[in-house]
Order: sequence, then C-alpha cells, then structure tokens
Amino acid sequence: MVVTKQRDSNLELYRIIIMILIVAHHYVVNSGLIEVMRQNPTSIKSLYLYVFGMWGKTGINCFILITGYFMCKSSITLRKFTKLLLWMYFYRIVIYFIFCSTGYNNFNIIEFLNKLIPFHDITDGFTSCFLVFFLTIPFLNILIKNMNKSQHILLLVLMLFIYSIWAKVPFIKVSMNYVIWFDILYLISSYIRLYGLFEHFGHKEWGWITLLSILVSITSVLIIVIWDLSAPAYYFVSDSNAILAVIVSVCSFMFFKTCPIHYNKWINAIGASTFGVLLIHANSNTMRQWLWKDTLNNVGYFADNIYIHSVISVLCIFIICSIIDQLRLKYIEKPLFKQLDNYMAKRGNKFIFQWT
Repeated sequence: MVVTKQRDSNLELYRIIIMILIVAHHYVVNSGLIEVMRQNPTSIKSLYLYVFGMWGKTGINCFILITGYFMCKSSITLRKFTKLLLWMYFYRIVIYFIFCSTGYNNFNIIEFLNKLIPFHDITDGFTSCFLVFFLTIPFLNILIKNMNKSQHILLLVLMLFIYSIWAKVPFIKVSMNYVIWFDILYLISSYIRLYGLFEHFGHKEWGWITLLSILVSITSVLIIVIWDLSAPAYYFVSDSNAILAVIVSVCSFMFFKTCPIHYNKWINAIGASTFGVLLIHANSNTMRQWLWKDTLNNVGYFADNIYIHSVISVLCIFIICSIIDQLRLKYIEKPLFKQLDNYMAKRGNKFIFQWT
C-alpha cells in the first residue's frame, strides 16, 4: 500500500492563489488585450489590466519553490514521474481530440505525433521544462546533501548573480532556460527547508515585507507605462529570473510558510488539482484561441465592464478546471494506479522504484 502524508494547508492555499494569478496573467497576455491596452496605455482600464496580469512569471517561481521545499526531503520515484507524465498526456491528447471531433480543429497526423513528444519546448515552455526539471531532482538532492551551508549560499549567490543581475545588463547576453532556472529555484527552496531564512522574522514580518515587494513591483510597472519609458511594461517582472519576480516569490513563499494554517482537506484537495488547471487552460494555441478570444471574447469586453468580466472569467476557469481534474483523479488516475499497485504487489514488487 502506498501511504501519503497529510500536508498542512498553508502552502496548498498558496498554490491555489498562485494558479489563480497565473490564469489572470493568461487572461491578459493570451487574449490580444495587450495590443488593445497599448493603444491607450494610461487609461484606467489599461493600468488595471497591466496590474491584473503581471503575476504569471512570479507565479511560476512560487510553484517551483513549493515543489523544491517538499521534494528536497523526499525521493523521486518511477511512480511519481509516471503520474506526472500521464497527467500531462491525458489533457494534451484528450483536449486535442475534443477540438478535432467538434470541428474546431482539423486532425493532422504531424500535429498529433508532436503531441506524443513529452519534451517539446525545453526553453521557456513550462510543462516540458517542468518534466525535465523533475528528472534532475534526484541529482540536485545528492548535491544538496553533500554541500554545507556556506557552499550552498555561495552557489546560490553565484547563480542568482548570473541569471538575475548579470543577465539584465544591456550588453550582456545570458540565455534563459527554464530547466536551469528551476534548478536554481530548487536550490533556494531547499536552502530554506534545511537552514531557514531570517528565522527571527515571523508571519507578521514576512507579511509586511511581501506587501512592500508587491507594491514595489506594481510601481515599477506603472512608472514604465505612465512615463512611457523605452522598456516593456513588465521589465522587472517579465520573466521568472527578473529580480522583482524573485523577491516577491521568495517573500510570499515565506509569508505562507509561516502562516498558521493546519490541515484542511478541502484546501488540500483543490491544491492537488492546480497543476491540472494549468494543463487544461494553457493546453495549446488552439485552446488559447478558443478560450480567450472566441468564447470569453476578452478584447470585446474591454470597452464594456472589463473589471467584472476579468474577475469572473478567471475564477470560473479555475473552478471548472479544478472540478474536471478532480473527476480525472477520482475516476481515472486513482483506479489506474490502484490496478498498477496491485499488479506490482502480486509480482512481489512495488511501483515506487527510486531513481537514486
């Protein structure tokens, strides 16, 4: 029997909030709204949307920090990786055939075969990079266990300097790759798990620091937009390695980590489906076209009540996708892995082969 531990719900609540913010980011950047906002960037609606959709890359950092915090004290098993891989394939293939069967998308054998390639974009494609990153965790754990605290700090300082500071120097070229960046975030969260971070700070102190970092991030976006500076609006939060994206993610992680919320089955159940929410609503370019442009018509609502439309749309997508993933978990994943576990038990083996 595979025994699962009950986690406290503070970081699961954090995971839920993060995914809602990622959906909000996609609401803005995947719908054509950015082009509309640029026509009158200083209008109240445009400024609202700039702030509403600015947290996607920060959210990615937060998601990886949670993964690292738990996995640095755990083991990667064949069972865990198989679950993750089948989770991805389920939505990738099922959603593709749904679009084809309804006539929204034409079946193409080359396109379908591309769906079967697990690591399709190992640059800044989140799902592919997350799968590869997941495979590096056992080796990262070996590194972490064989470093002392000082060595861990020095490695972190070196990597953060290269990818978050040196990479932002205009005449310096540092290629960004999510697998490498996720490994760096893993080093950050594992350091927090092993050694703590400013342990004299409590929940209240981290709350104020998080609020300050959020306000600074919002201010950076508004200043660039209002003053029409020659830089992208999201320059300081535009990618996961941007300095403010790193600061906000680490501070907010510490805020929720120190939050006194104990086990809550509802929060944990919803938190377990957050990755499914991502796999569904950010499934493909076809999904982005159907969801944000054709169905929700975000651009069309810009002239109407975009405030209500944006909030309701994001929450509804999160809720609907969570329900879908809960049904997948109950009626597909659990029965499937129960059969696999029983099969392996009869053979005298366990379906939990460890990579290291």
